[in-house]
Amino acid sequence: MKSNRVGEENYNAYGTLMKIVEYKNSKNIIIEFQDEYKYRKKCLYKDFKNGIVKNPYDKTIFNMGCIGIGKYKNSINGKNTKIYDIWHSMMKRCYDPYYINKEPTYADCFVCEEWLNFQRFAKWCEENYYEVEDKKMHLDKDILYKGNKIYSPKTCVFVPQRINQLFVKPNKRKKTLIGVNWREDRGKFYSYCSIIEENGKYKSVYLGSYVTENEAFYEYKKFKENYIKQIANEYKNLIPSELYEAMYSWEVEIND
Repeated sequence: MKSNRVGEENYNAYGTLMKIVEYKNSKNIIIEFQDEYKYRKKCLYKDFKNGIVKNPYDKTIFNMGCIGIGKYKNSINGKNTKIYDIWHSMMKRCYDPYYINKEPTYADCFVCEEWLNFQRFAKWCEENYYEVEDKKMHLDKDILYKGNKIYSPKTCVFVPQRINQLFVKPNKRKKTLIGVNWREDRGKFYSYCSIIEENGKYKSVYLGSYVTENEAFYEYKKFKENYIKQIANEYKNLIPSELYEAMYSWEVEIND
């Protein structure tokens, strides 16, 4: 029977190459995963041969993300940690085809290379997460940088749900410009804007009727931008300065 199998290689179930770097006996071997992390793990020789040795850096989350090695846990006592749920939801929005089919606005979104490792995202999250009273918090990628498609440390910020709702757009758009409805029976364009009450419910505000679509849109634009500034001032001392500044300088564009 072969007693020294150092150097022998095999692939695990996720296609990561493994190499035996220490061999004492069939029940005590050390393998090294041949990826950028070079993680070493003790295992049985039969598990190595069957390819069932798990690598913490395997891309087990939507074939894109890994849990990694570090102090941050993805679960405690069988229950997902809050920080893991935030990360997993982000990954789902970008890489779950079923979710993207339901929410097509995420079709071109992706996660930066750094955050594909849960440990690195969790560290950023720990340093940047905050809460505002009892408000639900959202990880946002496109308030600081309008139209942004990448989740990254530079582009993301946590926001209270009420603020996040300000920037939500419907998946199915009407033929008219944003904030505008056409009334065929009256031959006029009507301008409306939704405001968000403290309980998170939307309330539609009527802004007027106009002969042209552009007039109706610009009335909506003026109202919406002022409303965003109003909410920004309400939260000024509770949110990061960069979020406040992004809200205060926000511009509603005709192609939104």
